[in-house]
Amino acid sequence: MSGVYISWPFCAQKCTFCNFASGVQPKGLEAEYAEALVREIEAHEWRWAPETVYFGGGTPSAMPVEILERILSRIPGAPWREATIEAAPGGLFPERVAAWKSAGINRISLGVQSFVKAELARTGRRHDATVVEKEIELLRAAGIPNINVDLIAGLPGQTEASWRESLAWIEKLRPPHVSVYMLEVDEDSRLGAELLNGGVRYGASDVPADDAVAGFYEIAVAELSRAGIERYEISNFAVPGAESAHNLKYWRREPYIGFGADAHSFDSELRWQNVETVGEYVNQARVGRNVRTESTEAQPDEERFFVGLRLTEGVETDPADWQRFGAAFERLIALGMMEQTGARLRLTPRGVMVSNEIFQEFIAA
Repeated sequence: MSGVYISWPFCAQKCTFCNFASGVQPKGLEAEYAEALVREIEAHEWRWAPETVYFGGGTPSAMPVEILERILSRIPGAPWREATIEAAPGGLFPERVAAWKSAGINRISLGVQSFVKAELARTGRRHDATVVEKEIELLRAAGIPNINVDLIAGLPGQTEASWRESLAWIEKLRPPHVSVYMLEVDEDSRLGAELLNGGVRYGASDVPADDAVAGFYEIAVAELSRAGIERYEISNFAVPGAESAHNLKYWRREPYIGFGADAHSFDSELRWQNVETVGEYVNQARVGRNVRTESTEAQPDEERFFVGLRLTEGVETDPADWQRFGAAFERLIALGMMEQTGARLRLTPRGVMVSNEIFQEFIAA
């Protein structure tokens, strides 16, 4: 079954750690973008009715409700098995949540990142733990109990004690799904660029060392498990049955179509993405040009391991896999990085910590 991803790359402010193609845009551009987005969806030839819809960003929770309703009315398959919207804490109100539910939204992903006020302030976030608590109560009262909470390990000033404070809030609030991301350091975020250039702005001098961040992640695995929230993918944890149906499509190589700036798509044979920036997307749409970039053929043998090994369930192998990758399999098993059960291979806890290096074994083969 297929999924739909909708990109809404608009934010009230740009967080220092964010490396997504999103940010603060001229207000007038929002309406033009919405028109271009609706036209792209209307022009799509649906070969299948999707079972999941995911609004990502940016801050799609700040999208005017009438635009959200208009977009969803153009997507077949309602009511969807899962329809998610990413939300910034501090922006949820009873009327807005009720409108989301009425339009078909049944899952909310809250970009909490931390429950510690000092850490939030240094990254540009404006909420605190009590705001998150009230908004989770609001969602549950509105009949949307399917909630994800994002956390980031490695924020400036973060310590083991403050990390455990955030995890204690998770235990208190009991969301059914938690995503734990280790801070990404690259030039696409202000904080990442500062770290790479040896600077001190945005709290760069107080970012925890890599081994400390790895330790935070391992603490999260243990504490979330103790709370009944088990890891099912490297960065994602859920109580049984609350796994993200949409995101599982990425890791299981199921088809999905993306709409909007920098949205990616996969139809089981080809991969493509839309032009990256909001301005380029709107300009291309305005003159009737295709907003897609050139497509590439999928590499199923490599991709099965690159994405499939992210899952705790691992990958089911066949003789052809062993013929092509057998030497790598055997070496990684001997090193304690992978384990085998019948024909299934999965990463060990030790392998998870060096997963990016392991994935390179299959990309380069």
